[in-house]
Amino acid sequence: MAGEKVPTVQSLDKPEDLKGLLRQDRGDDCLSCKVVGSGAFFGLGAYSYFSGMSQLERQRQAILQSKSMFGMRSRKFGIVGISLGLVWMGLWRAFR
Repeated sequence: MAGEKVPTVQSLDKPEDLKGLLRQDRGDDCLSCKVVGSGAFFGLGAYSYFSGMSQLERQRQAILQSKSMFGMRSRKFGIVGISLGLVWMGLWRAFR
C-alpha cells in the first residue's frame, strides 16, 4: 500500500485511449486454448446439425400432419442456421 502511487485528479479527469485499453486488456491465448475452444464450437455445430436432423426425421410424420405454418423446410433451415452459427464462432475463435 505504501509503494502504490496515488493518481492525481488531473490524470483521472482526462479520457484514456480506447484502442490502447482494448489492446492491453485483450491478452494472448495459447495455441492449445484456441484449438480446444474452436474445437468445442465445431463439435457443438456438428452435434447440433446431426442430432437436429435426426430428430426432425423422426418427427416428420407428426409435423406434416399438423399442417403447421412452419413446415419441414423452415425447420431444416433453422437447424442449419444454428449449426453454421456455431461453426462460425469456432472459426472466429480459432483465428482471432
